[in-house]
Amino acid sequence: MSADGFKSGPPPGVRADWTIDQQWSRYTPDEHQVWMTLYERQAKLLPGRACDAFLKGLDALDLHRGGIPDFVRINEELFRLTGWRVVAVPGLVPDEVFFDHLANRRFPAGQFIRKPDELDYLEEPDVFHDVFGHVPMLTDPTFGDYMAAYGRGGLRALGRGQLHNLARLYWYTVEFGLLETAQGLRIYGAGIVSSRAESIFALDDPSPNRIGFDLERVMRTPYRIDDFQQAYFVIPSLQALLDATLQDFGALYDRLEGLPDIPIDAVAPGDKVFTHGTQAYAKAGGRAA
Repeated sequence: MSADGFKSGPPPGVRADWTIDQQWSRYTPDEHQVWMTLYERQAKLLPGRACDAFLKGLDALDLHRGGIPDFVRINEELFRLTGWRVVAVPGLVPDEVFFDHLANRRFPAGQFIRKPDELDYLEEPDVFHDVFGHVPMLTDPTFGDYMAAYGRGGLRALGRGQLHNLARLYWYTVEFGLLETAQGLRIYGAGIVSSRAESIFALDDPSPNRIGFDLERVMRTPYRIDDFQQAYFVIPSLQALLDATLQDFGALYDRLEGLPDIPIDAVAPGDKVFTHGTQAYAKAGGRAA
């Protein structure tokens, strides 16, 4: 939930670190019902699709109880498991604020929830995307370490002018990542697990490429913010993802400065290809068709 372009400090009523009180008691019955509708729909769909770490985290945090979760309640178990906490923010926050929260094991989550007529598509992440989609994975120690390492890496990258490369890593792992398992591909990315349509598309549709994760390859690949992805990257394990990000990125950034982007629909030489997609969905115009 980061964004650049902030010229001034936090708006009135927002703390210096851009956090706010969740004010759980102010949610209406209709807002709690939106959460329950979304939760129940995804909970039925995700077994056999989401990875074990996500499903275990969903159970550990008991996100079904009482509608929209009270951050105070879920933080007790989350902190016990991995030292992470959820903090409420008013919306998108500056990059340096976002990275600092992650580096210190705080996950910034939107406070508002979508309207009943927005169940299937929302431009700005809401509390369902942020908490249902992201927080269960933070109960896994390895993934929790990866997120904190990403935050530290973001703080180091701010002065290099290559945040677009680092943003691609976040997008293709934290938001839209797939995991290779003995039972087949599984979802761990929040942008997929929080979306009914993309939970199906990411695993079942013949359109997208599904390519083995390679750090440099990912950081050279643009992404879609307005529709289903044209490419998904598949990690062999959560530990492999963490290991890839514990290296010094300095030499990698130096190489990337001299390399062109890889087209979003391309299968490049050297790729480990799980699916060479037809790209039929994107060619037909996607959501706009």
